[in-house]
Amino acid sequence: MLELIKIHKEFDKQPLLTGTSFSVEAGETVCLLGPSGSGKSTLLRIIAGLEQPESGQVLWNGAELISEPAHKRNFGLVFQDYVLFPHLSVEENVAFGLKMQKTSQEEIKMRVTNSLELVNMSGFARRRVADLSGGEQQRVALARALAPRPRLLMFDEPLGALDRSMHEQLLDELRRILQASAVPAIYVTHDQEEAIKIADRILLLHDGQIVQQGTPAEVYAQPASAWVANFLGLGKVIEGIWSGSGEVETVFGVLEVDCETGAVKGQVVRLLIRPEHVKLENNGRKLKARIKDVIFQKNGYQVTLNNGLYYFTNNLPKVGEEISFSIEAQCLG
Repeated sequence: MLELIKIHKEFDKQPLLTGTSFSVEAGETVCLLGPSGSGKSTLLRIIAGLEQPESGQVLWNGAELISEPAHKRNFGLVFQDYVLFPHLSVEENVAFGLKMQKTSQEEIKMRVTNSLELVNMSGFARRRVADLSGGEQQRVALARALAPRPRLLMFDEPLGALDRSMHEQLLDELRRILQASAVPAIYVTHDQEEAIKIADRILLLHDGQIVQQGTPAEVYAQPASAWVANFLGLGKVIEGIWSGSGEVETVFGVLEVDCETGAVKGQVVRLLIRPEHVKLENNGRKLKARIKDVIFQKNGYQVTLNNGLYYFTNNLPKVGEEISFSIEAQCLG
């Protein structure tokens, strides 16, 4: 379907995208996940035809799109700020792109009805968009993008302006809508939880390149680098010296770790200590630390120790309390 090959782009004469390549398959939702300024939105604009790269290829079913005008690509784009026409009704907003394509009135009516039904807005056709909530306006923006039957949908931080409850509700609905429409989609966000929930495949963008890709479960289970582990908030990353025989010497002592990074004896390796790797011990024969902070979360308490490690528990501990614990670690690429 869509394929990007070695896209290079500069911003203020500084490299922003440096040979970025990825593809999107039929019916697949791909999430571009990365920090602000990593080039996610620029990639969308290049795909949409709103910006030109310095070099590289954008292909659709093998055909080059770089010279194709934006209005001929038939790609839908949904923004964070909706970009609706306040003086038009809901149905007029949804119909706008179809009228620009000189679609027949009968076809416009049918597509507007179907699109509003898909986003659960059937009863809002005659309402003014200015009278709608933020979540309702975003549904209208999605219906407008769906109405022309795009070959590809693109979302640029579409839920960033919504409150938390509306954000979670619309995220669930958006996943359902994408599955029902079977339209391939690219979803841009800096929110890790959002990416994990909506994506079939996550592409992590850092320093202008895709540094890791895979299903949410794969990326979570096997972060490819210390940067990925830190960005996803998977735990504490530490350094140690590889012994060459399955052991790493660290500030927490010698840890047995299965490393397959090709490291040689004496080389520095990076380890990830996840919250679930911190095991409380009652007999005091392991490591000791004091509790620095306790934060309540939905499923219990996040307990941070004075050595930077943290774990989760259902029991409320006291700040300043000394605990005994053991740890495991995961080798990073």
